[in-house]
Amino acid sequence: MSTMDVDAPISLASKHAPGVQTSATILCCNCGAPIDGTTSAGALCPDCIKLTIDISTGIPREATLHTCRDCDRWLQPPAHWLTAVPESRELLALCLRKLRGLNKVRIVDAGFIWTEPHSRRIRVKISIQQEAFEGTILQQTFEVEYVVAYHQCPDCAKSYTANTWRAVVQVRQKVPHKRTFLFLEQLILKHGAHRDTINIREVKDGLDFFFAARNHAEKFLDFLHSVAPVRAKKSQELISMDIHTSSKSYKFSFSVELIPICKDDLVALPLKLAKSSGNISPLTLCHRVGTSLNVLDPHTLQTAEIPTAIYWRAPFTSLADVQSLVEYVIMDIELLGPSKGRLFLAEATVAKSSDLGVNDTTYFTRTHLGGLLHAGDTALGYSLHDTNFNNAHFEALESNPSLAAHLPDVVLVKKSYARRSKKKNPNSASARNWRLKRMTVRDEDAAAAAAAEGGMEMVNKPGKKLDRGEAERRERDYEMFLREVEEDAELRGLMSLYKNQGGGRKGEKAEKMEGVETAGAPHAEMVGGEDGGDDDHDDDDDELPQIQMEELLDEFDELRVGGGNHGDGLDEDDSEDGAEGVGT
Repeated sequence: MSTMDVDAPISLASKHAPGVQTSATILCCNCGAPIDGTTSAGALCPDCIKLTIDISTGIPREATLHTCRDCDRWLQPPAHWLTAVPESRELLALCLRKLRGLNKVRIVDAGFIWTEPHSRRIRVKISIQQEAFEGTILQQTFEVEYVVAYHQCPDCAKSYTANTWRAVVQVRQKVPHKRTFLFLEQLILKHGAHRDTINIREVKDGLDFFFAARNHAEKFLDFLHSVAPVRAKKSQELISMDIHTSSKSYKFSFSVELIPICKDDLVALPLKLAKSSGNISPLTLCHRVGTSLNVLDPHTLQTAEIPTAIYWRAPFTSLADVQSLVEYVIMDIELLGPSKGRLFLAEATVAKSSDLGVNDTTYFTRTHLGGLLHAGDTALGYSLHDTNFNNAHFEALESNPSLAAHLPDVVLVKKSYARRSKKKNPNSASARNWRLKRMTVRDEDAAAAAAAEGGMEMVNKPGKKLDRGEAERRERDYEMFLREVEEDAELRGLMSLYKNQGGGRKGEKAEKMEGVETAGAPHAEMVGGEDGGDDDHDDDDDELPQIQMEELLDEFDELRVGGGNHGDGLDEDDSEDGAEGVGT
């Protein structure tokens, strides 16, 4: 009997094993695609869920943002105004708060989409997640467009209304120039101390800063104490009082006085103060003004610091200021050896520039400028031998035989540089390569004249007409301040300088731009010279102090804020009508 090959038996237990369930496959009710009926939500496949379900329903695609064009702040309803730069996290948070319905979903991502800066539109791309069905989480991305509308904030509205301030800081300095205020202006702008002001007004001998709250004025007063030697007095005026609740409303005034001594002033110290300050010579130069007064004896290089509190116990004024400086020509100079930092003691023989060709009178003096001056250079100094000073401390100095015997005929202050004349060649390429920010202030005299005519106050702008003498004085003070910035690197370190993106002059306005002569520029005519192409003028021009481009900041134009009614107004105009700043 033959054998047969028989296949092994196949067990079907695996198909019908106990505890193993088979999935129920159904068709999508929308597209007919097979899906797992046990896990599908709403009998829809994942693709149909994405197409038919919108989790962003109820979230608007358009909204409106309100901003104040004067202070560039944004309205956060109901009445809060916040500061936010374009495409910042603060502005993005404000945009998301404006959308109703976002609190019902989970925000995964949000970001800005670029728009034309002048379109007054802001576009935001938002990604959200939400559970569409049980166990099904859906993510969706959409765009929202915001329309930027202008709305004036209450603080800026107050600046256009009289008598709305609650505190004023009145800064005064009794000197015949504005150099100190020009320097203080730069410090205020660098540190943003003017942010809370609602108005800045120029008055005689100083500036008035108006604030909407008392604490803002006190904060500004603390800033002044930290950068300048000042003393302040406080006064208050009762405006109204509620007899039922005993609540009172006051206006506060802070009177701030700057010491009437500036850098490079000739100072005759009281004899008692000079002895207590290291026995320094009473006849000194003001070397630096910070939170205290620093004086220098140019004949010994000895320095002394006079704290603000000690000065105000027995105040004194300067013997002569920079307006009394006389130009001298260095005939001969010899270093003596002692030095202190940038100061080198030297003996010099000088003659007045006005005496050259008239007489042979020369003067012998000691100076601290031995490291800067050479034979043939010009320097500015004070002439003591032919000047009468009406000063009690100087008279006490002259009456002391031991001190009077060492009084010099000339006190040299700083080196003088020959410069091009702007008026003779205003369109030359010798424009300074840097510029400064300026505060926008209101002129009290212009405001009073406008009020008398029934008009509004005029802001210090180039179009406003000034008295010719006042305009020349402002231009002279500002030009002197700019030259000090050029010549003093230590002074430049205390302020912010910006690149002059214009690259040249634009008519009369550009003729008054601040800054340094650019290296390698065509030589214009020098002051008092006949021809800009002269070799001597070229040599003098090469010696002009230069500010390196590494010291300058970029993007000056983006820092300008129009209006300036909320205290943030900056003016890039450098005309004589601009706000006066603080001197050194």
